Amino acid sequence: MPRRPHLTNAAAPLTQEVEVMDERGRLSTISIPSERPLTVYVDKRELVTLMTLGSAPEALTLGYLRNQRLVKSIEDIESVTVDWEVDAVAVKTFTGIADIEERTSKKVVTTGCGQGSVFGGLMDEVDKISLPADARLRQSTLYKIVDTIRTQQSIYKQAGSVHGCALFSSDGEMLYFVEDVGRHNAVDSIAGRMWLDDIGGGDKVFYTTGRLTSEMVIKGAQMGIPFLLSRSGTTQMGHMVAERLGMTLLARCTGKHFLALTGRDRLIMETHLADVLRVA
Repeated sequence: MPRRPHLTNAAAPLTQEVEVMDERGRLSTISIPSERPLTVYVDKRELVTLMTLGSAPEALTLGYLRNQRLVKSIEDIESVTVDWEVDAVAVKTFTGIADIEERTSKKVVTTGCGQGSVFGGLMDEVDKISLPADARLRQSTLYKIVDTIRTQQSIYKQAGSVHGCALFSSDGEMLYFVEDVGRHNAVDSIAGRMWLDDIGGGDKVFYTTGRLTSEMVIKGAQMGIPFLLSRSGTTQMGHMVAERLGMTLLARCTGKHFLALTGRDRLIMETHLADVLRVA
C-alpha cells in the first residue's frame, strides 16, 4: 500500500432549505444543493478555485491534481487540509511541483460546469495511455449498472441540479458514488478515492450522468478505465478521443437502451435481454 497523505475530513452540508412560492401563490420549503468555492493552494501557491458541493473536498483535490497531471504519485503529497471558514484547501507536497509556472500557464476553457478551465493541452498525453484490450463487459452487467444508478438514493432525487458519477467493478458492483455541482468535480473525486485506496481501473466501469466530452474521456483513460457509460450523449471530439484510445464508449444508457459508439469488441452481447422487462 503506497504512503498516504494526512487528510482532514471536512465534508460540508450538501443541501440547504429555501422558501419558494408556486404558481398559485402557495409557500413551501424545498431543498437545493449547496454550492461553495474551494480555492486550491499547493505549497502556498494559489492554483485554482473549484465550485463544489463539498461532499468530498479532499478526494476532489487529489483527483484534480491527478487528472491535471500535476502530481504523478499520491506518495508525493504530504497533506491535504480543508478549511471551510476560508473556503480553501492547502496541499503540501514533499518536494514541490517541478516547473509549476510553465505547467499551469496554459489553460483550456472546457464545456464542464463547476470547473472553468483546466491546465495544459487536452491531447498532450493521450498517445501515452494504454487501456487493457482484454477487458470485457457483459450486456447483463451493463443493465445491472443502469438499474443500480436508477435506484440509488441521491442528492439529485432530493434537490436536483447536480451531476453524479460512479465506479463499478466488472461484475456490476458499485464501489463509489459521488455527486457534485459539476461532472468534472465528481469524476475527480472518484479519481482521488481510487488513488487513496490504491485501486486500478483496468477492470472497472465508469458511469456519469453528464456528457461524454473529450475531457471526460481523457480523465477516464488516465484512471485506466476501459468502459465509460453515460445516460447522456457524446461530442465529436469525445468520440474521436475514445476511438484513438480504444475506449468502449456507451451513451444514452437508460432502461434497456444503449448506444455503443466505440470499442464494441469489448462487449459480450446478450441481445435477448433487451426484450426482458426487468433485469433479475
